[in-house]
Amino acid sequence: MHMADPDATEGKEQETTGDASRRRFLKLLAVGGGLAAAGLFGGKLLLDHVVVPAGAAPGASANANDSWVMLIDLNKCDGCGKCTTACQQAHFVPFNQQWIQVYQVKDEKGGTYFLPRPCFNCRNAPCAKVCPVGATHVEPDGVVLVDHTRCIGCRYCMAACPYNARSFNWTEPPHTPQELAHTYTQTEPWPHHKGVVEKCMFCAHDARKGQLPECVKGCPMGAIYFGNEREDAVTNGRGQTLAFRSTLSREGGFRWKEELGTDPRVYYLPVRR
Repeated sequence: MHMADPDATEGKEQETTGDASRRRFLKLLAVGGGLAAAGLFGGKLLLDHVVVPAGAAPGASANANDSWVMLIDLNKCDGCGKCTTACQQAHFVPFNQQWIQVYQVKDEKGGTYFLPRPCFNCRNAPCAKVCPVGATHVEPDGVVLVDHTRCIGCRYCMAACPYNARSFNWTEPPHTPQELAHTYTQTEPWPHHKGVVEKCMFCAHDARKGQLPECVKGCPMGAIYFGNEREDAVTNGRGQTLAFRSTLSREGGFRWKEELGTDPRVYYLPVRR
């Protein structure tokens, strides 16, 4: 659990178009912006250290008829952090990352509440707009994925994300035999590697098979709901299904920092006191 105000807290057989783009970008850094880039990367370019997974594939196919959304009831969240634990265990998340963090927030009346923060998988994702090689992209069902075979470790996406929802592998993460036995895909991005950016992806590999994300299944309070916006229904997997739009309207649902125009897919039900 992250005990802080979230607003005060900053995770080859043939040449392809991506390969050419990477080389052009690196050349631009070397010729036109080398000094600035060196400053951005802490005085040392990390691009040479990127490990490219072999045989990467997109993963489970997206359906354009799906539009995944998450709804979090802040009244039910007790800050236990079990959503984070469930996510880390299922995805072999490196020890220094939390793809869903739980913040303790102080309200204007001096009270506190807990706010879980996954990646918001924004419809108007700023991270995708700034990626110079197209590694970050929005899928037809709304999930924002990172292709580690294209990621060059520039971390522009991290700077662009207003939610601090991305993490960078500065070193090679420790591995388990189970993790290493898995074949990397964009929707199941492990084994993890040094030199790339990672984040929550709404457990797209499960959602696309009709299963709930790990954070939803791991929440003992039933505070996290997930579903298809086009079906107007979300469920917490604990016997409770809500009509998505009417619940938002009736309970005063909101989205964090939606004034920035990111159009996030994570919604909250406010604390009722």
